[in-house]
Amino acid sequence: MIDARIRLRHLRCFLETARLGSLSAAANALNVSQPAVSKTIRELEEVLGKPLFDRSHRRLTLTTVGRVFQQHAGAAMAELSRAQSLVKDIPSQITRLSVGVLPTAATSLMPRAALAFRNTHPNCLLRVSTGPNWLLMSQLRESSLDLVIGRMGTTEVMQHLSFHHLYSEDIAAVVRPDHPLTEQAQPLDALEGFPLLLPPPGAVIAPLVRALLSRHGIAAQTAAFESVSLAFGRRVVQSSDAVWFISRGVVEDELDAGTLTALPLGNDLRGGPIGISMRADGVLTEEQTGLIRALEDARTELRPLGQTSG
Repeated sequence: MIDARIRLRHLRCFLETARLGSLSAAANALNVSQPAVSKTIRELEEVLGKPLFDRSHRRLTLTTVGRVFQQHAGAAMAELSRAQSLVKDIPSQITRLSVGVLPTAATSLMPRAALAFRNTHPNCLLRVSTGPNWLLMSQLRESSLDLVIGRMGTTEVMQHLSFHHLYSEDIAAVVRPDHPLTEQAQPLDALEGFPLLLPPPGAVIAPLVRALLSRHGIAAQTAAFESVSLAFGRRVVQSSDAVWFISRGVVEDELDAGTLTALPLGNDLRGGPIGISMRADGVLTEEQTGLIRALEDARTELRPLGQTSG
């Protein structure tokens, strides 16, 4: 066991003095004062309990103990230097994690989780892809993606996949704040004549929205636009009388800021599960586990456990 009182400065000072045979020469080499070198050597000799130098001659010479200590101290310093060089030469091990994100998770949940994940996994490149649900799930099954974040797919889509539930989220019908329908107690009964912006057929929420419209006697074919894009939908709704049916998470920031308004739907479009889809037979890597943890933490920050948006 190395005595904790022995420091690197003791070893450097001893080895330079032994190499040069002079306290003053060692002081010059180490860029310190001669008294400092003399004091450091005395400290080392006190710790070891034996003299390291014969001071009876003009030039300092090593004692038998000093020669033994020089051999091993020199080897130790050489190994430390080598270890330092090896560590510096080792390249950072960059890992990669590919994640597909559906619109409902892309605006708030995923960005928050991604920033937290970066803090805990600085050497992992997080590649985030967006696209329709069918494409992302297909890429997940083919191992092109490691995880998909968003709404749970249909039974057919989820074959050979597992789902980790995070929270439930409603579908909203959003309009500009001064839209005529905001004054209607039952806005769904007064939709006729207003341009509809609906999710495209491949979107997870499309069947739910179409079923709702059908119950109110409105054919989905009468839609003016189909999109789940925030940039497109926000501009269209703010610039017209359009009504946009979209997952609430996509427009959460706009609703909070008051730039968009959600029409009251009552219980017509209740929440659906939002979470993480992954291959059922896959083994989670440390990076995947870390991102799942970050997503769970982001979920807790955005909406307490058990709270449904809407």
